[in-house]
Amino acid sequence: MQAFTVERYGKKNALRLADVPTPELRDDEVLVQVHAAGVNLLDSKIRSGEFKLILPYKLPLILGHDVAGEVVKVGRRVRQFKIGDAVYARADDFRIGTFAEFVPVKEASLALKPEGLTMEEAASIPLVALTAWQALVEKAKIKKGQKVFIQAGSGGVGTFAIQLAKHLGATVATTTSTGNVALVKSLGADVVIDYKTQDFEEVLRDYDVVLNSQDNETLVKSLRVLKPGGKLISISGPPDPAFGKEIKAPGFVRLVLRLLSAGVRRKAKGLGVDYSFLFMKANGPQLREITRLLETGVIRPVVDRVFPFAETNAALAYVEAGRAKGKVVVKVK
Repeated sequence: MQAFTVERYGKKNALRLADVPTPELRDDEVLVQVHAAGVNLLDSKIRSGEFKLILPYKLPLILGHDVAGEVVKVGRRVRQFKIGDAVYARADDFRIGTFAEFVPVKEASLALKPEGLTMEEAASIPLVALTAWQALVEKAKIKKGQKVFIQAGSGGVGTFAIQLAKHLGATVATTTSTGNVALVKSLGADVVIDYKTQDFEEVLRDYDVVLNSQDNETLVKSLRVLKPGGKLISISGPPDPAFGKEIKAPGFVRLVLRLLSAGVRRKAKGLGVDYSFLFMKANGPQLREITRLLETGVIRPVVDRVFPFAETNAALAYVEAGRAKGKVVVKVK
């Protein structure tokens, strides 16, 4: 099969289109023929080597975390899916590789594609949707009437998280550029801060939850808009000791993670708020909950551009530029 591979880590290293063997299927997996693949900043960060401490992949590596496609083969222990099913998923860590013609996915990580969505729309959903779900539902346990600050509201995670937080009954604040104010308002944002002309720290007070996706300076400022007992959940780091324990990292890695997050955790404790890091995981049951929200129109996908498979490097560069409204997708089939 054809696939885009990382030959060596580096920010400017282009992915190489190569002929590689179709992955062998494990008993608890299905083989998905990829129709479309979502492109995420996570792909760029893995390519640059940013996550090699916590995700020690062997090179060469096929990138790509989001998939929508058709089941073409099932492992002998698979019961929920059959050949011909239209499905979507966030590929499992250490089994990623959706920038390819085929990808294996664990049965437990897979869901049927939402009715009414194209393959391209479905491929835009899993990683950002599961990130938002695991942050706002699982970790923050958002309740009706709470106030939530979601950074970068016009980005992939932001466009989904705003809609989910509103569905959960929260008042939502977000940051965006002038040109995207109408978009985030249409998704349900109540308070919109133009980051080019306003400082969110001067506008927001006593928030219950912050979903942080930006740099360390923004993270520290965000701690100060929380009320006592509030929670900041960061998807951009730094990883904390709880995460090291969760992934069963070796002792020296846990020590590094503890040191990396020490300053932020100390600041959070001094302000009487909670800091935690989230690295989302593939999860089929959660994706099925998300499917219901998509099929009933509670949440809609936001797709900026669809690139042909041959232009996967251009798609990744477009995501890295940080100007996409919603998600970027590669059409494979």
